[in-house]
Amino acid sequence: MVLGLAAMLSGQDDLDLVAVLDLRLADGSSPISNVDRLRTEGVETLVFTSAEDPYLVRSAARAGVLGVVRKSEPAAAVVDAIRSAARGGVVATTDWAAAIDGDPNLLDVDLSPRQREVLALYASGEKAARVASLTGLAQETVNDYLGRIRQKYAEAGRPAPTKTDLYKRALEDGWLPIPQRRRRKH
Repeated sequence: MVLGLAAMLSGQDDLDLVAVLDLRLADGSSPISNVDRLRTEGVETLVFTSAEDPYLVRSAARAGVLGVVRKSEPAAAVVDAIRSAARGGVVATTDWAAAIDGDPNLLDVDLSPRQREVLALYASGEKAARVASLTGLAQETVNDYLGRIRQKYAEAGRPAPTKTDLYKRALEDGWLPIPQRRRRKH
């Protein structure tokens, strides 16, 4: 796997292969603990997998990885996903969505229609001031809503301290559509 990734990334001057972590390790550690350990070191994670074990993929998704990419994807798609993750972007794929959707332990968060509207606008990239303008709310009210939304996710065991985390939660809960990967013209 490492040699395959190294080959895919050769010639990509803006990317360096720093670390590769398998979902299944001989020490018995879980994807959640490994992702958490990497995050404390300031490293976010993108899963590159054959997806043969749905439990491990769901566990990684629950840990808050930036996305899931199959080893069977074309090299260009893998490189694009790595590049997006390196910028801190979410790599929303059907495998990631399926891992989340198939997770019975992913607790639902009860958001009001107004909270869902604020979350969808904010998580899709709008600034709080723009959300206020679009919804007719005061900016302070939008910030209060965002605080309550974050609190509800934290209480459900799905913390969302950053805007990227809110984006992931909005995707997970279906408040935003999963982005479609553009097909390249040959």
